Amino acid sequence: MSYSDFLDDIPLIPGMMRLLDHAELCKPANLARWVHQRLDDGLNVFDHADIYGDGECERIFGEALADSPELRQRVLVISKAGIVPAHRDQSQWATKHYRAEANYFTKAIDDSLSRLRVDQIHTFLIHRPDPLLEAHTLAQALETAVRAGKIRHIGVSNFLPEQWRWLERNTDLPLACNQSELSLSHTSPLFDGTLEAHLSDGLRWLAWSPLAGGALANSIPPRLLEAAKEETGLCSTGLAIAWLRQIPGAPVPVLGSMRESRIEAALQGARRELPTPLWFALLEAMRGNPVA
Repeated sequence: MSYSDFLDDIPLIPGMMRLLDHAELCKPANLARWVHQRLDDGLNVFDHADIYGDGECERIFGEALADSPELRQRVLVISKAGIVPAHRDQSQWATKHYRAEANYFTKAIDDSLSRLRVDQIHTFLIHRPDPLLEAHTLAQALETAVRAGKIRHIGVSNFLPEQWRWLERNTDLPLACNQSELSLSHTSPLFDGTLEAHLSDGLRWLAWSPLAGGALANSIPPRLLEAAKEETGLCSTGLAIAWLRQIPGAPVPVLGSMRESRIEAALQGARRELPTPLWFALLEAMRGNPVA
């Protein structure tokens, strides 16, 4: 079963990783209004993970949904688990590590549902490939959660093709997506076969850091940026998103910024198609050398 059309009508996904950086949005009523505004923009999918703010980002989002209960019927939530930060490790080693045991994920799904105050998580991702992963037992836990209606789809994050293929061989569930880095500043997956693996296996690419952490504005040569703005009307944010969406399979940007001006600029880019020479001019400028 192919999931190449997974979230096909979604131009971008607001990410909640930086929610705690916006004190005004940490108030449930304010965040609820912000979510309503995103719905008005045509954005109804929101990206979370259990380590974002040590669970606080999910909890605050859940409080916003409780403040405006009608939102529960309109929003779709992605969440992730599997990373234990060093400060959360209760062993004597106090080291960052991964967890992919079945019982760990079963609890992580229940905990996210509780914090988010939703009945179902639309897509639940394994946050990082774990070298100690027992794929068969983890797959059984995910299958149980799907059958119980706790999650609708499963996916992975930061997986390489053979890593996600090994998981797929141990479950009857299709993988919906892989969330991994892709941007004008990180283009190697376009040339090493990773893109084609996504397309061949029918996984939708959810691209994190599509704006390179906000660094792209100062990375595109000013002369090229001005010429591109004149031809397209897009700022650096819009250009970066338009460039990304033009890649086969139309990767969906997971936008880290929660600023409304940045979201609007990104949406403008998601609606535009760049001339092919400009697409390659941006690629060449960011790589520092032309294609072969």
